[in-house]
Amino acid sequence: MSPHDAAAELVREGFATVPAALSPADVRQLLDWLEPFFGDVGRAKGGVRDVFNRCPELKDWCKGELIRKWVEPIVGHDAVAVNATLFDKAVGRNWKVPFHQDVTIRVKERKPVEGFDTWWVKDGVPHVWPTAAVLERMVAVRIHLDDCDADNGPLRVLPRSHLSGILNATDIERIRCETIERVCPVPAGGFLFMRPLLLHASSTASAPRRRRVLHLEYAIPELPGGLEWYDRV
Repeated sequence: MSPHDAAAELVREGFATVPAALSPADVRQLLDWLEPFFGDVGRAKGGVRDVFNRCPELKDWCKGELIRKWVEPIVGHDAVAVNATLFDKAVGRNWKVPFHQDVTIRVKERKPVEGFDTWWVKDGVPHVWPTAAVLERMVAVRIHLDDCDADNGPLRVLPRSHLSGILNATDIERIRCETIERVCPVPAGGFLFMRPLLLHASSTASAPRRRRVLHLEYAIPELPGGLEWYDRV
């Protein structure tokens, strides 16, 4: 699949899988940088955030051609990385997540902006629910650093649910009942692209083993009303 094919599928379905986006050497390089931080996953209840501040090498990698050739056809040539999270599902860390949308962004400071009404602070960082217009211009890139098959907790998605905007609990349950879910196994070195508004879930692994994922989010560089991304790489 080419970058433009992946972008077209993402627009249509809300997600796209690229099985061999990275070589084994590329995966090894990322693991060399990130493995020290995966040790914090257990204490963080599944995910380690604020990875850009922990790993300066990742900032440079996120600006490179290897990833940007896939992201730019989706977001645009001015796309910036705005978040990086590590997930490591394994024995003893075998969690599940119900169907949901990713509707939160991190910003530098709170400002009164129309449509940005739900605010809270987590680990000292302002978080907000943005408008759907912001989320529709974002993409998550899940970079798999281990093989993820049907037995070790792959992502499950509801195709085209990203087209329905920000959903309440009633709408989520209705779409879940009406839509045939897709399971998304991804080999090591593969990418799974996903719109934040796509309904997605994750089951516990039936055969737990390491399933390390680097989850990146790319977005347009400017937010409305003078808001600024907490991270902008």
